[in-house]
Amino acid sequence: MNSMLERFLKDPKFLVDVFETMRDGLMVVDTEGTILFFNKAAEEITGHRREEVIGKSCTMLDSDTCVILTESGRQRSCDLFETGSMCNKKCRIRSGDGRSVYLLKNAVVLRDSSDEVVGAVESMTDITSLYMKELELEELKQELRQEYWFMGLLGRSSPMQRLFEQIRNAAVSEAPVLVCGESGSGKDLVARAIHKLSRRKEGPFIAMNCASLNDHLLESELFGHTKGSFTGAINDRVGRFEAANNGSIFLDEIGDMPKIMQVKLLRVLEEKVVERVGDHRPIPVNIRLISATNKELDGLIPQDRFREDLLYRINSIVVEVPPLRERREDIPIIAFHYLKKISLVNNKDIRRISPPAMEIIGNFSWPGNVRQLINALEHSAITCKGDTIEVSNLPDYLFREKKAGGNDERAEREKIRSALALYKGNKTLAAKHLGISRVTLWKRLKELGAD
Repeated sequence: MNSMLERFLKDPKFLVDVFETMRDGLMVVDTEGTILFFNKAAEEITGHRREEVIGKSCTMLDSDTCVILTESGRQRSCDLFETGSMCNKKCRIRSGDGRSVYLLKNAVVLRDSSDEVVGAVESMTDITSLYMKELELEELKQELRQEYWFMGLLGRSSPMQRLFEQIRNAAVSEAPVLVCGESGSGKDLVARAIHKLSRRKEGPFIAMNCASLNDHLLESELFGHTKGSFTGAINDRVGRFEAANNGSIFLDEIGDMPKIMQVKLLRVLEEKVVERVGDHRPIPVNIRLISATNKELDGLIPQDRFREDLLYRINSIVVEVPPLRERREDIPIIAFHYLKKISLVNNKDIRRISPPAMEIIGNFSWPGNVRQLINALEHSAITCKGDTIEVSNLPDYLFREKKAGGNDERAEREKIRSALALYKGNKTLAAKHLGISRVTLWKRLKELGAD
C-alpha cells in the first residue's frame, strides 16, 4: 500500500492536518448537534474560535435554516438526520462579531461500522461577497425602476415614452402585434413586456428565431413532429405553437421566414390549429402572435419574399422601437446601468466614465444599438485599469466613424491626448499603447495641429 495512503488511513492526526489545510470550513457534530470538530477555515468564516464552539450546540451559529425561535429560546430545526444529506443549501449565520455571513452548505451523516448514525460532517463556503453583489444588482434595478425603468426597457426620452405607451396599448388587445426596429434595439424586450402586461401574462411566452433554421427544421420546431416522421425523429415532439397554448408566441426575424413556412403559418392563424410533421390530426391552439422584424416587409412583397396576405394578418398593431441614435439622451442612463453590472460580474470597481469618453460614446451612431453599446462597455471594462473608463479604453471602431459634414478628428485628438496623459507625455509609450509607430504619432499630432 502507498505509504501516504497508509498514513492517511491509520494516523488520525495526519487526517486532521489535511482538514486544517482546507479553504472550506469543516464542522463535525454528533446526533444531538454538539460540535465535535471545527477546522481553521470554519473559524475564519464564522468568526468563532474553536475553543468557543467545541462541546457547544450548533445552534450557537444562529443559522436561519437550522434554528427557530421558540418561547423557550433557540431550538434546532434540522432534518439532516432524517434525509441523510444536504446539498448546496444557502443560509445566513451570525458571526462571532455580530456580522451576517452568507454560506453555501453541504452535509452528510456519519455512520459507524454497524451502520448506526453517529453524527454528521458539514462543509461551509463563504458566499457573502457574491450575495452582496446580487443585492447591489437588485438595488440598482429598484433604483432605475423608480424613474427610468419600464418592463426591462431603459429610457426617459420622448421616443421611449411613446414606445412605453404603444406597449401599454398593445397589451390590452388580443390582436397580432408586429414589432419593428433595428437589430439590437430590444425588440425581444418589447415583446416580453407586451406579454407580461396582457391578460395572458400567467400563460407561457415562447420565442423562436425564424432565421435560425432551414424549412424542415423550422416546421418541426414550430408545429412539432411524430416519432419516425423523418430521420432523427426518435420521439414525438410538441411544437412551439402547442407549447404557447393560452399564452403568447414570439416569432423574431419573421421577414426571414421561408415562403413555404409563411403559407403554413397563415393557415395556423386563420384556422387556429396546427398539424405535427408526420401527422394530419389538427391540434387546436389558442395563442397570441407577436412578431418582430428589422426589415421593411412592404419592400419584400414586390420581390416575392414575403406574402402580402400574411403581412396583413400579423400587423394589426405595429410597435416601432426607436434606434439608439434617435434617443441619445438615454445613452448615459443605459451606459452607467450596464457598466455597473459588468463591473460587478468581472470583480472590478469601475465607478465612472470620463467626460471625454462619454462624449464619444454619446456622439457615436450605434448601428448595433443597445446590444453594441453593451459590447463596447464590456471591452472598455476589460482594458480599464482604474475606476474610470477613459478614451483610451474605448473600442477602436468608435474613432473610425465618419460624421456627416465633418470627420472624427476631435475623437482622435482626445484618444491621443488621453494616451499621452496616461504615459506622462512619453510619445514612444503612447504610440505603442495606440498601436501605431512613434513616427505616425508625430505625423498625426502635426496634422491635427496638436502639440
